[in-house]
Amino acid sequence: MPITKTPPTIRPATHADIPALHTLVESAYRGDSARQGWTHEADLLDGQRTDPASLTEIIDDPDQRILVALDGPDIIGCVQIAGKESGKSYLGLLSVDPRRQATGLGKQLIAAAEHAAATYFGAHLIEMTVIKQRSELIAYYNRRGYSETGEERPFPFDDERFGLPRTPELVFVVLAKSIG
Repeated sequence: MPITKTPPTIRPATHADIPALHTLVESAYRGDSARQGWTHEADLLDGQRTDPASLTEIIDDPDQRILVALDGPDIIGCVQIAGKESGKSYLGLLSVDPRRQATGLGKQLIAAAEHAAATYFGAHLIEMTVIKQRSELIAYYNRRGYSETGEERPFPFDDERFGLPRTPELVFVVLAKSIG
């Protein structure tokens, strides 16, 4: 697919997007296709990153949204936002087509997610979890205003829906940012 210079359209995902959305997420996080970009987890995890059933659950949940970035009809990026308690939201599933990484699309999706969190959920704080071993990705989020909170959360080793760990040391760090 040729890469255009026009700004992407960003909109909420629909059920019709699920097959392309699933393909995008898997290509950005796992396997050899992910190695084309810099944000992959292919050296830390095998197996899937998500599945169509999980994406359907997110789309069907009124407290969550997946935003998709489109180049014409093609889904080239996505991000999940979820409303939480006490004015918080959760940002996750940030995925950019590996051939389009380092083009500013991730930054645009983060900005859209922050706006959506404030608009849909009245959020004033966004948090996310990142695998601690992904120092380049943590640094990327730091440059976007997210700071490590000092909190760590366990990796779900017993749930293959999140992948098959290649190392037992995986743990999530929590990053947060005040918005709006």
